[in-house]
Amino acid sequence: MSTRERTQAATGLVLALSGALALSGALALGIAYDAQYRLGMVPCELCLVERMPWRVLIAAGVLAALVRQRLIRATALVVAFACLIASVGLAVLHGGVEHGWWPSPFAACHMVVPHGLTAAERFANLPMQAAKPCDAPNYLWGLPVSMSALGGLYALAMLVLAAGMLWRLRRA
Repeated sequence: MSTRERTQAATGLVLALSGALALSGALALGIAYDAQYRLGMVPCELCLVERMPWRVLIAAGVLAALVRQRLIRATALVVAFACLIASVGLAVLHGGVEHGWWPSPFAACHMVVPHGLTAAERFANLPMQAAKPCDAPNYLWGLPVSMSALGGLYALAMLVLAAGMLWRLRRA
């Protein structure tokens, strides 16, 4: 195989990898927004934080696909891998909160119990949007696995898939 053919094969693999990363982020966010807006599932604070790495993953995947400079492309792929690792870590954190293994690090995840207020004062102080405690899991499609656990498993699967593609890229 000539040098030019290797370069073309490597470029094709990079485009496939970056496209797969961007599409995986879009799919994850699409499912989360579908559950929120179409199915009416209220996300907790941790759920909203878990969406951040997927947003960055989309941007990194698109950047790696569009830029031709190797350093920028490599940096975007490193950021994409870091996003997948962060997503797995956040899912483990959220899963631990859901199972009661540790408390949530976010104050918004804890139910505030007002003391000494009248019923009218309590109603007046209610937030505009319903809050959901982080230890109350959402289940999608009737599966016995919470959405945060599904997100973590999906991120782990994408991490393994992307690592395999990167290994093929290194060999090409």
